[in-house]
Amino acid sequence: MHTRSDVQQNKLIYQQSVVNQLVTAVIILNADLNIVYVNPAAEALLNKGLYRLYLTAAEIIFGNTTINTARLQQLLATGQEFTDSDIAIEFTESHRFTAEITASSVEFDRVAHVLLELKQIDQQKQISLEVFQQQQWIAARDLIKGLAHEIKNPLGGLRGAAQLLSKEISSQQQEYTAMIIEQADRLTNLVDRLLGPNQLPQIEPQNIHSVLEKVCQLVSFSNGQKINLRRDYDPSIPAVECDQEKLQQAVLNIVNNAIQAIDNENTITLKTRIASNATIHGKRVKLAIHISIIDDGPGIPLKIQDTLFYPMVSGRSNGTGLGLSISQTLINQHQGKLSCRSRPGHTEFSILLPLQQEPLKQTLLA
Repeated sequence: MHTRSDVQQNKLIYQQSVVNQLVTAVIILNADLNIVYVNPAAEALLNKGLYRLYLTAAEIIFGNTTINTARLQQLLATGQEFTDSDIAIEFTESHRFTAEITASSVEFDRVAHVLLELKQIDQQKQISLEVFQQQQWIAARDLIKGLAHEIKNPLGGLRGAAQLLSKEISSQQQEYTAMIIEQADRLTNLVDRLLGPNQLPQIEPQNIHSVLEKVCQLVSFSNGQKINLRRDYDPSIPAVECDQEKLQQAVLNIVNNAIQAIDNENTITLKTRIASNATIHGKRVKLAIHISIIDDGPGIPLKIQDTLFYPMVSGRSNGTGLGLSISQTLINQHQGKLSCRSRPGHTEFSILLPLQQEPLKQTLLA
């Protein structure tokens, strides 16, 4: 015959076993809001074991989020659970993640504790953001393309009429028609830049570091300010199939954009790595080249981060907003992906390129 203590012991064993098997990260806080338990999923998420996390104050992990001390104390007092999504947690300088968190009150030995369930959503959020940005970019590109063609037609007629008129008027008045022709040419050039590259890339195996070194050389020749350029290359990276000139132009636009945003004491880092099982526009790629252009400048204004690659969007008053849009087009022509993460002190543009192109699926995205 079983006793009450046997039942209670089995209950505790199974409860602990189930919690330890959950893929959801579980953190338990005592009444002082210090960690007293984390399951293996939470240990993996926080990159620390229970031994090192034991009695760590919750505010160390959640201090800069909406899961603050006052809110957790209110939960202990009222027992009213809550859920917050899109919580950005920066546990250490190098470890950041985004999670959906549910907080509830539980009792252990008749003492109220806080039970936190964390579900990491970085990947889902990133995929959703990439799909949205790609759709918005395509819509903006198509709109610009349509407007550009509508502008070019009357511009050609305007320029032609000014040329004919200049033959019928005096030399003193020809300065007016010359100005019309000059401005028409300037607008035509702007429209051509808005339309972007109009040729498919010529794909050949290339050494990615040769491309990046050419960019460094061009930057050192064309910029008067002494920019600190740092290389962090992986020499084991094999040749990648790409159009050397177009890829060089894409990287150069990004580097020039960084140069205009930073000071002489800042640094731009060009970094290369191999990425395995990368996702590019919703498609899994077995092996890809990951190129990072990183600067430690002031960062990109938050209000333009979601529209950074749209034509005519710029963080500078004198910027055209075409450089990054053209880079996006060039990278898309390589079946790759261009993305950006920015905060004050760290802006990183990431280029993912599949090692091998699919020639039959190449499309002109300009």
